[in-house]
Amino acid sequence: MGGRKQALDEEFQGFMTSRWPRLMRTAYLLTGEQYAAEDLVQASMEKVYASWRRVRQAEDPDAYVRRVVTNTHARRFRRRLREDLAPPGGDGPVRELADRAEQGDRMAQADERAALMRGLAQLPLRQRQAVVLRYWEDLSETQAAEAMGCSVGAVKSNAAKGIAKLRAIPALVTVADR
Repeated sequence: MGGRKQALDEEFQGFMTSRWPRLMRTAYLLTGEQYAAEDLVQASMEKVYASWRRVRQAEDPDAYVRRVVTNTHARRFRRRLREDLAPPGGDGPVRELADRAEQGDRMAQADERAALMRGLAQLPLRQRQAVVLRYWEDLSETQAAEAMGCSVGAVKSNAAKGIAKLRAIPALVTVADR
């Protein structure tokens, strides 16, 4: 009996270790903060561990875990204001993105990333989830719908609205035009 539990623990640890970087990236895009992303992934992995026997037998364990991360984020941050998710400092250097067109310019890349994070923070929760799952995780509409617990139509609608709002942000428009 003890050997079986140890084998399951080792299997879970291997799964978690191999998925951690991708889950952290997704969580960071959902939360907008490194520490919040770490907390989100940790809380999600606790839930996955508690039901590991069911997760490992799922048709697609990665989809199951994405769903756990997405649902945990929705529950945890549902009442939190979007302003809390935005990085401090307002627009600052982001307004000058168009002046830094060089591809190798690391400062420009950091500014672009900051502009994108502020843009994502302005989106409502469902739009943010749809944009992150569809365009950063590169999930199909069906996979994103499963992760979000909604219909494919809702994913399409939320992703389209989210992208439209992001395109309306001047600092992101200049980045997209390059």
